[in-house]
Amino acid sequence: MTYVKGASRKSTKSELSDYILQLESSTMKLSLASLALLAASASAFTTSPAGRASTRLAVAPGETKASEKVVQAFADKPEEDPEFDALVKSNFPGAINNRDLATRVVELLEEKGFDPSNTLLATSLCADELARVLEDEFVSIYGNNFNLGGLSGFPFAGNTGWGAMSAHVPDNGFCLTIHGPHVGITKEGQIGKVERSGIALVDNCCGSAIAASNYLKGITDGSANINPRIQQFTDFQQGAVQELILPFGKRLARADERMRELPYALYDSQEVMVTDIVNTGKASIKQGLAVLGGIQINTAPDQLDYFHPLRFDYYDADGNLVENMLPYLR
Repeated sequence: MTYVKGASRKSTKSELSDYILQLESSTMKLSLASLALLAASASAFTTSPAGRASTRLAVAPGETKASEKVVQAFADKPEEDPEFDALVKSNFPGAINNRDLATRVVELLEEKGFDPSNTLLATSLCADELARVLEDEFVSIYGNNFNLGGLSGFPFAGNTGWGAMSAHVPDNGFCLTIHGPHVGITKEGQIGKVERSGIALVDNCCGSAIAASNYLKGITDGSANINPRIQQFTDFQQGAVQELILPFGKRLARADERMRELPYALYDSQEVMVTDIVNTGKASIKQGLAVLGGIQINTAPDQLDYFHPLRFDYYDADGNLVENMLPYLR
């Protein structure tokens, strides 16, 4: 099943929005003590405009342009393998390798004024070390990264994390936010698995997503019950992933290839959260904000990773969406 935008997706996203509201009002209520703790944590990130220290990055004049840093970032990366490239794109139509992604993203953002001296990178990607590949490539271009994500790529830092991040954007600067789940594909084309460096076994990817999918399958098949202790704090993020994927049970059950459809279902779930967080805090970004969303596709160590871009929006200093740049990535 390929990813198709349409009425069914809007319906699913609407159901998910209603579901999240129900969670917020019932199963995800915190105790008064927890709320007090969260309030104290949030206050720690509150900044006052008066006397706030400059966040301008200390960059020497004549620093290498972002487009030149792309070349440096991929200098030691493998070249594109045409046969494997065709295999990836046959399973994920619309995917491009990370070198092409970074090249196109940087070129578009340079036209907006983004450069390494004035841009803060923020990511909401999975905790898996394979998700660091894309992150590290963009860090090598723009510098430090503010991590908003957790298991499966959900933005678990939430509004508080976004508020802290936006306060760290350089004066008169920009933010590039990259978000999305990830999925593995082996050299033979098996989806949901990937070769990892130093490990003989071909391993699951994404493990969190697959665990949530198996939990959901048990419920839809009638062989398991909803876990009443899903919210326990010792595994809170995985419990949240399992709850947030519940509205996609029928979609995954009907998919021709469940592992191929899984990251797209996760993306749609995450997009609801990301959109809410961005809409709440976008006006706090100083000069401009670019939001790149999609599916990370992890591959063997001797292959380029891939990314299927599904969103690339640019917001101005007032938080207005002024351009959909997604067509320029395809």
